[in-house]
Amino acid sequence: MARPTIPHIPSSEITPRTVYDGRRDFLKAAGFGLVSGAAIMSGLLPSASHAAQITRQKIERFGKTPYGQEETLTLYEDVTTYNNFYEFGTGKSDPAANAGLLKPHPWTVSIEGQIKKPKTITIEELLRLAPLEERIYRMRCVEGWSMVIPWVGFPLAELIKWAEPTGNAKFVEFVTLNNPMMMPGQNLAVLDWPYTEGLRMDEAMHLLTLLAVGLYGEVLPNQNGAPVRLVVPWKYGFKGIKSIVKIRFTEQMPVSAWMKANSREYGFYSNVNPAVDHPRWSQATERRIGDGLFARRRKTLMFNGYAEQVGQLYTGMDLRKYF
Repeated sequence: MARPTIPHIPSSEITPRTVYDGRRDFLKAAGFGLVSGAAIMSGLLPSASHAAQITRQKIERFGKTPYGQEETLTLYEDVTTYNNFYEFGTGKSDPAANAGLLKPHPWTVSIEGQIKKPKTITIEELLRLAPLEERIYRMRCVEGWSMVIPWVGFPLAELIKWAEPTGNAKFVEFVTLNNPMMMPGQNLAVLDWPYTEGLRMDEAMHLLTLLAVGLYGEVLPNQNGAPVRLVVPWKYGFKGIKSIVKIRFTEQMPVSAWMKANSREYGFYSNVNPAVDHPRWSQATERRIGDGLFARRRKTLMFNGYAEQVGQLYTGMDLRKYF
């Protein structure tokens, strides 16, 4: 199967050189290589105070899947510079400007709770749990914009099988790094840090749910959730928690960061449902990043277009009540 073409577009490489040097061992251990010198990009964010030019880091070994091959990809520069990642600021360009402070290596993830094999694992151990593969997913933000992104990762179900949940495990909770020195947005009382999210067990086990470590065939940039993040394509983007340091299996439903901040606007399920408006705007249509300022808005699809794959998870549920 032909690989989608990666556009050669200038963009800032924002991880500091010292962090980059420290990541080389991680990349080698995980089977990552380096893009040639011709692929070094620069200049997109001249105002980024922590920006530094580095070589983009290619993932050498990952499989191809048919997911999303018919889609038109959002440009790499848009995917990596137009982000919601409040740990680095509330503006869309803040993550790309400030995420150079994050040191994604060394990195560990604590696997705990209602499981038979609680353990704190390194990112290298995590990457050995399952083969990496590329999946092109539509992604929809609650604010009304969308993207199409070629993620590289593996199904979360593989980690869950490895952890061996007990019969009491009904939900999976995720926690982001809490370090205001590396994540300056955490110095602001925007949310009750650290950022937390959760899935019901059957949602977490669904094969569409990914632990992503890359995009566009390259290691995740810091602003996109390095070194590991969640991708749940039928839910609004804020469910895709980034820079994960803890995965906890629980009997009770977790209260996510946005539920805690405003439960009227952000429910636990957060499924893309055009029939349920956000209190401050309609969800019936969306703007695809890259379509152009004057392009007609697209009709929002139920479950972001993945209804055939995931609709059965919610059979009999009132999706207006459980939003």
